[in-house]
Amino acid sequence: MRYHQPGRGHRQRLIPHPPALLAILAAAALAVAALVAGPFSPSAHAVTNTSGFKGVNWADPRDNFVNGPVVPSGLSTSDSYATTYAKATAIVSGFKTNLGANTVRFGMNDKTTSSAWWNSYIGALDATLAQGMNVMIAPWAYPGACACVKDTTAFYKMWDTVINRYLGNPNMYFEIYNEPGGYSSSAWVNFAASFVAHYPNVPRGRIVVAGTGTDTNLGPVGSDSRLSGTLLSLHLYSVFGISHDTEAAWVTELNNHLRGYGSRTIITEFGVPMSTGVNYDGARDGDNNRSYYWAMTDTMRSEGVGSIYWPGLRNGDSWSMEQLHGTGTDLSLTTVNASGRDRLEYAWGGTGGGTPTPSASASSSPSASPSGGGGSSGELHAVSAGKCLDVPNATQTNSTQLDIYTCSGASNQIFAYNASHELTVYGGAKCVDAYAKGTTAGTKVDLYDCNGGSNQQWNINSNGTITGVQSGLCLDVTNASTANGALVELWTCNGGSNQQWSLG
Repeated sequence: MRYHQPGRGHRQRLIPHPPALLAILAAAALAVAALVAGPFSPSAHAVTNTSGFKGVNWADPRDNFVNGPVVPSGLSTSDSYATTYAKATAIVSGFKTNLGANTVRFGMNDKTTSSAWWNSYIGALDATLAQGMNVMIAPWAYPGACACVKDTTAFYKMWDTVINRYLGNPNMYFEIYNEPGGYSSSAWVNFAASFVAHYPNVPRGRIVVAGTGTDTNLGPVGSDSRLSGTLLSLHLYSVFGISHDTEAAWVTELNNHLRGYGSRTIITEFGVPMSTGVNYDGARDGDNNRSYYWAMTDTMRSEGVGSIYWPGLRNGDSWSMEQLHGTGTDLSLTTVNASGRDRLEYAWGGTGGGTPTPSASASSSPSASPSGGGGSSGELHAVSAGKCLDVPNATQTNSTQLDIYTCSGASNQIFAYNASHELTVYGGAKCVDAYAKGTTAGTKVDLYDCNGGSNQQWNINSNGTITGVQSGLCLDVTNASTANGALVELWTCNGGSNQQWSLG
């Protein structure tokens, strides 16, 4: 588990950039144009979304808050460049094979880059890049100090060392500072803007700016025009004073932190205990950690938010996704918790995630349970009306609100319930969807392209209700109507017969 370092700090005067270095950076910038772009164009100032980042943190077993060089788990300051490269090749291969990761986030500080260890440490960065992976590197504060830059000369010397070496590689990303909790919001935004101005030849799409505080508030950095085109970093955990026992509440919590900047954001730290035997493929509600992990992974997938799990590897950490085995350069990784991996892979667009057991708060009946999912298909009968869920006029137009109509057996009335808890129609071409990810009573239930979002996931319960995974609300025929064309919406579960459905 990681630790925050509380403290106070103030913005300090920046050291002017040496003209000679500007010339070097300018020349390197010309070389960038000739390189093949990584997951995002290195010259881009606009980001569609960050879903291309599927990453893990590789951390020092002491945590990256160390008073000395940062040394990731499995490495040693006595290792040569070649040994470090070989060890990193094995470990990063494990991240790729076991998890499907394409990004590794590393820590550093000015003592890392100014020590002899740096000449070996770059072996880990180089080995990661050589496998076609993205590398993100960020400075950590020293333990016991304010979470702020106290020595700007050393800070920029550190960054000069890193940027001089890696500017020309489009898969290298530069995170200005990890968890700048020692700054006020305005001081941090000003400092970040000064960094961007200090390195005008670094493409903004490869600069990562922490949210204010401990990477938790994206509003100030997202809205400042001086930081336009940069990526944003968010940290959110199910500890440190935040607790919810439903996925829906955690989804709201996460979106409150994203502040509408999800398309620019990489969640560079999030995680839960892995070595305690928790089944994260189980019930999504009723437990703070499970509800948090479901919400994070579902929202990352549905909103296209990139993520970097904390930690992918940190020896001795119960939250570590992977465990290290072997000696010397003969190293391998195994996954600590398969269900935790499933959810992570699901966040990254995979099919992991399992079939959740029912959420106690997801319906009006505590005894409700899913009907199974996978293989169930047919007409979806509105019990009280004696009619079928229907796509009006057999359209395939996104955002069309569903209704009920006399059952006909036509393709616009044949729905399938799959293992991903989606209700699909037209042979899986479209999904039943909560419009605009709505979670309030009265949200229309519509037709939309399947995208894996939690607003397109449903629990078919043994009491006849169908509840939205994201909202916990019931599929409802408006005003308990029995007429053809009566619209379908989400509503608070109340036991009414207009909320009873039968598939098949």
